[in-house]
Amino acid sequence: MLKRLFDFIFSGLGLILLSPVFFFLAAAIKFESPGPVFYRGVRVGRYGRLFKIFKFRSMVVNAEKMGASTTSTNDFRVTKVGKFIRKYKLDEYSQLINVFLGDMSIVGPRPQLQWAVDTYTEEEKKVLELRPGITDWASVKFYNEGEIIAQSGIADADEAYMKLIHPEKMRLQLEYYYCNSLWIDLKIIGATLAKLF
Repeated sequence: MLKRLFDFIFSGLGLILLSPVFFFLAAAIKFESPGPVFYRGVRVGRYGRLFKIFKFRSMVVNAEKMGASTTSTNDFRVTKVGKFIRKYKLDEYSQLINVFLGDMSIVGPRPQLQWAVDTYTEEEKKVLELRPGITDWASVKFYNEGEIIAQSGIADADEAYMKLIHPEKMRLQLEYYYCNSLWIDLKIIGATLAKLF
């Protein structure tokens, strides 16, 4: 209950404070390429419930039909504005809308696509009992996920993700499942901000 109150208050404040930035990003996205400002991809949320995530669109329209669901830093589908957005994780800020609505939390396991969740072991499925978050320990550790995938030498980005990132990401998410608190959430937020700046 305390965590949800924290999420509601801070996501609301964040949306108000970041509204000028959101306006600038929306204008830049629309100016460069036709299509919606937001990418509304389907993700698996708490208890396996599907929801649509809010992400500032950093790729061309219908990018999911043109390649892997995982994106590397040199992905041809990423727009010029998108490269800037991704570099500073600005596409993630709009997920404050999902937090405000209750689909997500500020801190929690990153929401996954259905195909990735289908690979979870029974132990790993425990993370679905938590509300997914904008950031977690895995987000901090794999802040440069796109670079790791690009430098892996593996042509299929989804394959590279599953081999190089997914196992450790799941270990960290299970660690959070078994040991989480408001204090730990604040530490994760602090670590995330340190990576950003």
